[in-house]
Order: sequence, then C-alpha cells, then structure tokens
Amino acid sequence: MNKNEWEPKLLTLIKEGFDKEQIKKDIISGIIVGIIALPLAIAFAIASGVSPETGLITAIIGGLIVSLLGGSRVQIGGPTGAFIVIIVSIISRYGIEGLLISTFLAGIILILMGLFKMGSFLKYIPQTLITGFTGAIAIIIFVTQINDFLGLPNKTIPSDFIEKLIYYGQNISQTNFTSLLVGLSTIFIITLIPRFTKKVPSVFIALVFITIITTVFKIPVETIGDRFSDISFQIPQFKLLNINLDIIIKLLPSAFSIALLGALESLLSAVVADSMIGGHHRSNVELIAMGIANTTVSLFGGIPVTGAIARTAANINNGGRTPIAGIVHALTLFLIYLIAMPIVKFIPMSALAGILIIVAYRMSEPHVIINSLKINRYESTVLITTFGLTLLTDLTIAIPVGFMLSVILFMKRMADSVELNPLMYSKVNDQLIFSQELGEYDKRIRIVEINGPMFFGSVFHLQNIEEKLDNDYKFLILRFRYVPIVDSDALAKLKILLNDMKKKNIQVYFTGLNDSLKTKFIKQNIIKETSIFDTIDETLNTCHKKLNE
Repeated sequence: MNKNEWEPKLLTLIKEGFDKEQIKKDIISGIIVGIIALPLAIAFAIASGVSPETGLITAIIGGLIVSLLGGSRVQIGGPTGAFIVIIVSIISRYGIEGLLISTFLAGIILILMGLFKMGSFLKYIPQTLITGFTGAIAIIIFVTQINDFLGLPNKTIPSDFIEKLIYYGQNISQTNFTSLLVGLSTIFIITLIPRFTKKVPSVFIALVFITIITTVFKIPVETIGDRFSDISFQIPQFKLLNINLDIIIKLLPSAFSIALLGALESLLSAVVADSMIGGHHRSNVELIAMGIANTTVSLFGGIPVTGAIARTAANINNGGRTPIAGIVHALTLFLIYLIAMPIVKFIPMSALAGILIIVAYRMSEPHVIINSLKINRYESTVLITTFGLTLLTDLTIAIPVGFMLSVILFMKRMADSVELNPLMYSKVNDQLIFSQELGEYDKRIRIVEINGPMFFGSVFHLQNIEEKLDNDYKFLILRFRYVPIVDSDALAKLKILLNDMKKKNIQVYFTGLNDSLKTKFIKQNIIKETSIFDTIDETLNTCHKKLNE
C-alpha cells in the first residue's frame, strides 16, 4: 500500500517543500480564479433558488476545504451548474431545510465512498450516461434562464420542463426588450474578449461593464437588489440540522443524487486536471474532502460543493500547480464578500442569465453528443434514454435507469460476442482455421471451441452445444482457451450438459482452462482433474487411445 494513499496533496507538498517562484504563480492564479468564481457562484446560487450570499459562502468554505484536504494538486471546489436542477427540485419538494439535510447526508455518503475506496469504481460509469445527463442538465439550465433573459414579469415559473416550454410560449409577447438587450450584450462581451486576450476573465469583465452601464445610465432592468432586497456581508451562522430516521429515509434518494453527481463531476475534473499537468490525483482522498466540504457547508447554510472543471482548468492555465492557488481563490472570494457585497445588488438579472446561458452551452458539448450517437446503437440508446429521463423526470430516476440500461446492453453485447465453433473431423470438408491447426482426427470425437465470457447472459450457448453436433460421437472436447470467466449460472448449465452427456455415455474432456477456471471447476465438483488437459494434442491422444482399447 502506498504510504501516501490517504494523505491530502497539500500535506504531501508541505513535506516535499514548495518552490518560491511557484508560490507566486499560485497566488496570482488564485486571485484570478477567485474573480472568475465570483459571478459564477452568484449566478449558480440565484438559479438554484437561494440568495447570492449562499453561493459565495459555499464557494468560500467549500473551496477552502477542498484545497486543504483534497487529493488533487489543482482542483477548485465550489457550486456548479450541474447541481442547479437537483437543488431546485429538492427545494420545491422539501424546502431549504430539506436541501441542507440532503447536502449533509450526501457529504456523509461521499466520505464513506472514499473510505471504502470507491473512487476507482466510478470510472466504470459509462461516458455516454455522463454525456446524456450533462447535456440534459445544460438544456434545463438554459430553459430556466429564459425567464430572466427575456425579463418576463412572472418570477415564479413552472418546475416541469414541458410546462416551462408551454409557459414561455404563452408569455413570449411580454418580453422586456431592455432585459433582452442586456443579456445579449453580456453574451457578446463574454465571447468577444477571448479573441483579444485570455489573461483577463471575460465573464468578470462582462459583468462589471454591464453593471456599470446599467447603473450609470439608470437603464430600467431588474437587478439582484430588486429581487433580493437585503444584500450585505453576513457572518455565516453555524446551525445544527434537525435530523431523524424519518427525514433520512425521505431525503436519502436526493442525498444519493447529490453524492453521485458530486463524485462524478469532481473526479472527472481531477482526471482532466491530471491530463493537463501530468499529475496523478488520489481519488479516495478527493471523495473524502468533498464529503467533508459538503457536510460543513450544509451546517453554514450552503449548497452542494464539487470540483469545478472550468475553474480548475482556469487555475492550471494561469499557472496554478499546488493547493495554495485554491486556498487563495477562497480567500479572494472572502475579501470580495467582506467588502463588495453592497455593489453586487446592482448586477442585472438578465446579465447573470446571459452568463448561465454561456455556461449551459459550454456544458452541453453538442459535438460530443453528436459523436457519441455515431458510435453504435447500444451507446446511443443509453445516451438518449438518460438524456430524455433527465429532462422529463430527474437524476434520481435518470442515472439509475441509464446505468442499469447500459449494464443490460453491455451484457447483451458480451453474450452476442460469445461463439461456439464445432471443429469437424475432416480438414478437407471444413474451412475453419481450427481444423487446419488440428489436422484430421477420428470422427467419433467432437471438439467445440468456446470463445468469450460464460456468464448468466450467455449461458444459453451451452444449451446449444448438442444442437450443433450429430449423434455419432463418443468423446466431446470442450476447448476453453478463449474463456476468461465462468459465473455460477454458467457452472449450473455446465453441470446439466455434463449430466446429459453422461446419460448418453459420452466422455467429456476440457482443455485450455486458465488456472482460475481449473481451480473453480475442481472445487465445485464440475469435473475431475483427470478430465482436464493442458493442450488439445494431449486431449486428442487420450481420446484416440481410449477408442483403440
């Protein structure tokens, strides 16, 4: 076991020693990422149905804990757009208290996932499933922001996706063109700035510029201050949550949704970061840190925390290479929260909507969806199903169904890949390569080569062996050289086959078994050791001797 396996990256780097020049780069990067995170934290919070302060508190506390205790050198933690859908759903059903308890429970689940070393298992979640629900979440975020982007008068919109579309169709005539212009201008500036410079965060520039213009010229557009009247610095209040068994049972599905999405997004972000810096994160440590961050944030009234891919990439691109950058990012946000909160109230709501529309577009990655749909019908089915269920239901249904569907389709593909090849007694009349390998042998011997894993999804092939052979044979050789695994269902079917052969006085021999299968077959009393041979030639020689006796 690696002695550093459970050690946060920051502690490892402290032991190894920091480079002074790198610390300077980390501080600069942390300040830049903190500036980038400011509008995103506010926008994600408002879109989730909570106050701007809640988003900042989450980014500050959660981001600080992730950098202090995490298993990645460069991960930036905080609220992300992927959680918006889940948070809105939980608040609509269980209120703010339900969200806080769900986040707390999700933190506990994440800690347990890390302690039980489940970080490596999450890599088995199919990419098509992730692409499907991420694309759907992006569309939901986009649709949710249309109301503020168009400046529609009704601030309470339907929660159901289809009902939202109907609502917009019925109220499109009430569009506030001033809000629309402000939103479009925000998008234009965000997309324009990177063409001239990538050193300055375009989202921050757009937000500051639009806020100054709308404030100085008193442009009539709804602002954060209009919707949240009391915007000011407030010391986060620690509050114990009222948790009992009934509440846990009721909120556990929501907690699992937060935990699974948080784990997937944070580890995906860590993997992307590794590829950018040539590093290697500690996935289980990262899960534990995310768990501690979520339990802590919930006790201070915050929303779920995970690794933020865009902010992590920005950290790397600006020179960040150690957790110091993440710590500085959190401290920068704290200073802004301490000093500049009275200014935040002047930010136009349609500008925030424009920012989130850009986030939704980048998050959707339409080219990835299109490429995934071209791979094969199985992966397309998983993607489309997960995508549709995420839009029309929620992640508590979409992810489990999508995962189970992908497992079922994978098993079908594995079962379809299994082949039974009867090797005939004459190489002249049979074109299979195996016959050329073996040459001629007595026609009273039948050889069947099995290719592929024998599990409950493919055991029907064992039942078909007798159908592939005529009745004029005394020995059956089952060649297992291309069989990696045999599960309990396959063992049961194999026993039935052997019993049938025994009734017909047909001797069955095995060849090509790997060591694991050989041990399993003997231990489970499937066959005796005398019926197992290492090579096909050895098996054929034994059969010929018995026929000549």
